[in-house]
Amino acid sequence: MVLLVLFLILFAAIFLTIPIGVSLGGATILTMDLFTNMDTVVAAQLGVTGLDSFTLIAIPYFILAGELMSTGGISRRIVNMAHCFVKNLAGGLAIITTCACTFFAAISGSGPATVSAIGSMMIPEMEKEKYDKAWATAITCCGGIIGVIIPPSIPFVLYGVITGCSIGELFVAGVVPGLLICLVLCVYSVIAAKKNGYGMDIEVQRESQSLWATFKDSFAALMTPVIILGGIYAGIFTPTEAAIVANVWAILAGKFVYREMTWASLKTALKNTALTTSSCLFTIACATSFGYLLTTMQVPAKFAAFMLSVSHNKYVIMLMLLGFLLVIGCFMDNITSMTILTPIFVPIVQKCGYSLTHFGVFLTVALAIGFITPPYGANLFVASGITGLSVPQISKKILPMIGVLILCLLLITFVPQISMWLPNMTYNK
Repeated sequence: MVLLVLFLILFAAIFLTIPIGVSLGGATILTMDLFTNMDTVVAAQLGVTGLDSFTLIAIPYFILAGELMSTGGISRRIVNMAHCFVKNLAGGLAIITTCACTFFAAISGSGPATVSAIGSMMIPEMEKEKYDKAWATAITCCGGIIGVIIPPSIPFVLYGVITGCSIGELFVAGVVPGLLICLVLCVYSVIAAKKNGYGMDIEVQRESQSLWATFKDSFAALMTPVIILGGIYAGIFTPTEAAIVANVWAILAGKFVYREMTWASLKTALKNTALTTSSCLFTIACATSFGYLLTTMQVPAKFAAFMLSVSHNKYVIMLMLLGFLLVIGCFMDNITSMTILTPIFVPIVQKCGYSLTHFGVFLTVALAIGFITPPYGANLFVASGITGLSVPQISKKILPMIGVLILCLLLITFVPQISMWLPNMTYNK
């Protein structure tokens, strides 16, 4: 009964478009006060305690890094570099967009930030080459989900804090799945471009330079993921320290190498980071209290017992779990979902023989698909703001792409080597 009331209050608040952090906190406090003997002060204490983590410092720094990269000319030069390799292929601009999203993902760690930075540049370019605007927007949204899979990934940081799993190992495990999704989307782009004639019936005069000249101009931009990821993998600094290094490098490259960063753009980047970070951390704090209430009511154990009672076949259980995650992703952001669901699902996946690292990867991929599925669909709303298209217009074109991404999710889930090959080799397991 108490659990039913808790979720009724939560979903009623979400339906009324109350911010998710406030919804979680309000539902927790009301349920504690009205239906339990727990002191509501505990909710506030748990929220503060949940944020008392050195690792969480990485979140605002990676968000700021993404803002600085987009204002300092780094993302644009990554696009220029990609254009040199695929400019003559069918669907070349779509491939560039997907690859640029992948590179930018290795900088920002954020899906919506990736869509905003890359979409504002590439969607108008695709329109010039007669790509359908809605389709161009849809492929950009799909490329944006790689932002939370390719390290540095904010959800990986949060998952590591919740489970105690090595964040460095999670970062390494996310590389191959992220590249797989990038490759599959590129192949899909080529097929769709040939079928629909995108970019094949018009000649566009572009300013072009040699590969060497472009590489020299893009060198500082391309070094960004090398420095960040290379430093983490080599053990030079931790993921949290890497976030700070990313900001230092972004400022140096934007201000002194490319000379495009101004005090005004820096102020804007800091403002946007503060707004995004405050919202994210407030949600995490409230979700921590919400998760504590669920744990106190033994929801994780009961849910695990229920799923195991339905079937003892691990593949059936995992399909049920993936279906549940895909549905949840339609209504809740990945940070909130991960905070609430991780403690519930960990006992289940461990009984099915999955490692915590592998679970962290396919959990992140499953929830990342929620970025492009309405009604939540954060990437869709960001792209809608950029293009002026309605979310239904974008959603119509994105449906086949979602099918492709679900296929990737199934491969990542049921072929553990895709995620675990690189960590096993890196950490000599």
